[in-house]
Amino acid sequence: MLKPHPTVLRRLVEEYETLPAADPRTGDLAYTLCVSTGTRDVHHALARARGWLAAAGQEPSGAGAPVAV
Repeated sequence: MLKPHPTVLRRLVEEYETLPAADPRTGDLAYTLCVSTGTRDVHHALARARGWLAAAGQEPSGAGAPVAV
C-alpha cells in the first residue's frame, strides 16, 4: 500500500475533524481517509493517519479534537 503524501493526509484529517457531523462531505472524507490508510473503520483510519503524520513530523492542528461520525 502506498501512503498518501503527509501534506494531503494532514489536510484530510484536519478537514474531517472540523466538519460538523451533519455536513454531507463528512461521509466522503471518512471514505477517503479509510481508503488512504487501508482500513474500513474511520476511527482506525484517523489513528493510523495521526501516527503517520507524527512520524513525518506533521501533526494535524486539530489533533485530539472530537471526531464526528
